[in-house]
Amino acid sequence: MPMVDPQLGDARPRPARASAETLTVTRLGGLVGFSQRHAAWMAALALVLVLLSVVAAATRLGVSTDTDRLFRASLPWRQRQIALARAFPGNDGLVAVITARIPEEADATAAALAQALAHDPAHFTAVSRPDASAFLRHNALLFLDLKPLNGLLNSIIAAQPFLGQLAADPSARGLFSALSLIGLGVQHGQADLAAYAPALDGFQRALAAAADGHPQPLSWQNLLAGPLVKQAGQFRFVLAQPVQNFNALEPGQAATDALRAAAARLPFIQNGDAHLGITGGVALADQEFATVAEGVVWGTLGSVILITLWLFLAVGSWRLIVPILLTLLLGLSLTTGFASLAVGTLNLVSVAFAVLFVGIAVDFAIQFSVRYREARETVPDIGAALVQTGQRAGGQILVAAAATAAGFYAFVPTNFAGVAELGLIAGTGMLIAFVATLFFLPAFLTLFRARGGRGETGLAVLNAAEQGLARVRRPALLVFGLLGLLGLVLLPRLHFDSDPLHTKDPHTESMRVLRKLINDPNTNPYTIDIIEPSAQAAGALADRLGRLPLVARALSIESFVPTDQAPKLAAIADAATILGPTLAAPPAGGKPPDAADLRQAIIAARAQLDAVRAKLPPDSPLLGIDADLARLATAPDATLLAMNRALTEFLPQQLATLADVLNVSKVTLADIPPSLARQWVLPDGRARVNVMPKAMAEDSAGLHHFVTQVRAIAPNAGGAAVTIVETAATIIGAFRNAAIGALLAIAVLLFAFLRRPRVVALVMAPLLLSALMTVVVLVSSRMVLNFANIIALPLLLGVGVSFNIYFVMNWRAGARRFLGTGTARAVLFSAATTGTAFGSLALSHHPGTASMGYLLLISLGCTLVATFMFLPALLLGMEP
Repeated sequence: MPMVDPQLGDARPRPARASAETLTVTRLGGLVGFSQRHAAWMAALALVLVLLSVVAAATRLGVSTDTDRLFRASLPWRQRQIALARAFPGNDGLVAVITARIPEEADATAAALAQALAHDPAHFTAVSRPDASAFLRHNALLFLDLKPLNGLLNSIIAAQPFLGQLAADPSARGLFSALSLIGLGVQHGQADLAAYAPALDGFQRALAAAADGHPQPLSWQNLLAGPLVKQAGQFRFVLAQPVQNFNALEPGQAATDALRAAAARLPFIQNGDAHLGITGGVALADQEFATVAEGVVWGTLGSVILITLWLFLAVGSWRLIVPILLTLLLGLSLTTGFASLAVGTLNLVSVAFAVLFVGIAVDFAIQFSVRYREARETVPDIGAALVQTGQRAGGQILVAAAATAAGFYAFVPTNFAGVAELGLIAGTGMLIAFVATLFFLPAFLTLFRARGGRGETGLAVLNAAEQGLARVRRPALLVFGLLGLLGLVLLPRLHFDSDPLHTKDPHTESMRVLRKLINDPNTNPYTIDIIEPSAQAAGALADRLGRLPLVARALSIESFVPTDQAPKLAAIADAATILGPTLAAPPAGGKPPDAADLRQAIIAARAQLDAVRAKLPPDSPLLGIDADLARLATAPDATLLAMNRALTEFLPQQLATLADVLNVSKVTLADIPPSLARQWVLPDGRARVNVMPKAMAEDSAGLHHFVTQVRAIAPNAGGAAVTIVETAATIIGAFRNAAIGALLAIAVLLFAFLRRPRVVALVMAPLLLSALMTVVVLVSSRMVLNFANIIALPLLLGVGVSFNIYFVMNWRAGARRFLGTGTARAVLFSAATTGTAFGSLALSHHPGTASMGYLLLISLGCTLVATFMFLPALLLGMEP
């Protein structure tokens, strides 16, 4: 009897195959018969295996979103990355990012938040503020270049009379007295208003807001330091190491909620002047899982309904559908149990093994069930029908499972550990799927008393399509040949995006905040780090790197020792001589001003300003100040007192800071505090260099050029920028080698089963064509590969080789029809069930998951085109 589908048409008996093949068929039929005869025991065994797998998965299986786990630690760049992380550990917890209307509010909010979190040991183990160094604040003037330093000091010295009034009376009354002095200076021609213009503009805006009944604190940093304040950046940071609950889907959620609650109690957060953003490793991971899980219940439910519908259309009876689903559940459970024992912790790539398993294993079950359905049409006895199905379909399923597993196993030796683990799990899963299909599915079919089909199992529309394909066979083959050639030409233009941030949801808070930090040159995380033997060597290297075209700044421990200290100290000392007595004078005694005192001061200031009105230009801020004072003079007492608080809330603090920064001395390496020095120098003397890119190096191409420039001088460079570049190279190399290895492994295994090179070539040709057509679609649609969607490539091999084997083995058995058969029906509906699962991924809110779904659908579509059009066109004109 030929091993051929009963509806293959012109199926001529062929000579007997080798005895080994006949023996294999006999044994597969015997395996199916054993399962059928002991159906109840097999079902009980399946239940026990599922329970054991569930226990193993619950106790041993975990998931990590750490992209570093995707690559083997033995790689040179990974070793440098690990060494850097151990030597200079960064913050992988929560990062609270504070922005505010004025810098004082940001500083005050960050300080209050850090204090609140430090008193919450139930949620936080450590809290720090990296931008609140007393050493850097005290020596801030020394870190300015000489020219802007002199300009700042001259402007402060020019304001000495103004500051004297404020130091003596740090209230709105003293401020109005200072305004009177300015007016007096204008009256005598001794005041240069240009020097006061920025401060007067800021003061006028604050007075106008107070007169409108919306007083806002005045920024004395902005008034006294002007644009130099912007060099410190707009962000203030609080770093917190959270207590995490790893039994929860979002381990850091409780700590994040506690941080948010603490911030909500702070006054500038409450009034909207300051804003909190939360990012960091824990926040990114938590929101990553939350995004992936969003809509998963409804998405899964919809997929199950559609898959059930496809199964019904494929096999036509719930008595066949339920056994198929049970077989899939058993196989997936066993594969998950294997993953928990063999891998333990899944990564962002290997976690997709379930999609691969269902996508391919369902094909095995559908193929067996459709063949069984056909066998029951001519064989009434269920046991005999199952044995016959095992003999006819079992060999094809065995070859498909073995070839698919070989393709997956080819990924195991690669340096891309994410796909290596996926290959190990998915390859073993294919073997498990074969065992479940041949050893347990017959038992389930027996218990559910599955009946045969009614009428022809092939689809009429496919039969008609095959007849049309036969008429245009040669042009069709020419078109496919051109598509394959185009795929080869476009292959070098297929790009891989190695930035893991691009696979995350950009709309989550942690990603929005992180994007703001990336766009700020002071906080861009895509930096390079190098460890040098000593601080002197690090300083010398930083000087060399700082001159590179794509380097914005290169820092070492020596960067914290200001340059040109002698002229800077001299200029600061001169300013301190003039300003020191003024700032050191204690405030005048007396009670704080009440509303009457403020009103009197306003009247006096207005009188002085009115006296010089004729000498002021039309755009002078003094005219606006005079108008605002006129409104405040008749305002209620509460408005005046609120104005006083707003204008002077940060004044004493800024006067004290000014006195502190003027009292500096020469700075040496020994003066750098240990807490800061430890971030740059190790106890053994080795020192770190940190290199930041210019804005032009922030895209993928620019980042590669930035890394290339730095590595030309420092080959041992590491850091985030190097990691991104190296991951791309590692992944591309791994997939190139694995793809070649997978194709060779599949070809060798197919030859071992099929024994004829031409038959092997017929299986491989549509597989290669579908891969090249996928390249054409990807490049044409400008879709890139990334960490998430890369798993579509091994799936392409697995699904493609399975589908092709069925048609080629039928042709080898003498078939002359391919599309209008039960085999084609099974392939089509197994592809539909797989595509439904992929479609649910494509609808995900998570960009990485969605891109994975899109690429899986694209590769599946190209595979179906190759299998249903190219392969039949080849086979129709060939003799076995």
